[in-house]
Amino acid sequence: MDANVVFTLLDILINLDKYLTEIINNYGMWAYLILFLVIFCETGLVVTPFLPGDSLIFVLGALAASGEINLLTIGSVLMTAAILGNVVNYQIGRFVGPKVFEKEKLRFLKKEYLLRTHEFYEKHGGKTIIIARFIPIIRTFAPFVAGIGQMRYAPFLVYNITGSVAWVLLFLSGGYFFGNVPVVEKNFTLVIFGIIFISLLPGIIGFLSQKRQKTMEHTEG
Repeated sequence: MDANVVFTLLDILINLDKYLTEIINNYGMWAYLILFLVIFCETGLVVTPFLPGDSLIFVLGALAASGEINLLTIGSVLMTAAILGNVVNYQIGRFVGPKVFEKEKLRFLKKEYLLRTHEFYEKHGGKTIIIARFIPIIRTFAPFVAGIGQMRYAPFLVYNITGSVAWVLLFLSGGYFFGNVPVVEKNFTLVIFGIIFISLLPGIIGFLSQKRQKTMEHTEG
């Protein structure tokens, strides 16, 4: 990834509340479409797992509490985007099929993410669709892998709706009730990075655990 892109993404994450306020003030009702597309792409396209998810929803909750955006409307928009994104991702996975695992190099996505999600899916089964909702990167690849694995659509849809609604409700209500608390408001950037870190923590723990297991197997061998 280009250095300028990285710095731009960091700037957006650090000043996410300011960017969102500007978007809402400048674009009015079109802001809902923009936010829909961000969550839809973060969820539905395996080439955009870097888009903000948890932190974005938290900030929107805080903005809803201050009256800058309608809570029920944005909640409905985000849930719809998350559900439809997963459906599209699942269908892409079904279309692409298992051959994607056989390719050594994948032009538009990192194979390590795909393999890691596949291992996660093998371990947790269909519940992965719900659990993955709360783990960045994994949530982007989970429906894709479910589609590749030909998971039955009916249970996938149930898991998808359950996970999407729970995800949006958790972070939106978190921002709504705590985003404007003085101590949080004064340290908003730290809170955002804290949310990102906590979201990534399960993946970090899993990676370290897997690395430790491989080291032990190598030592025993």
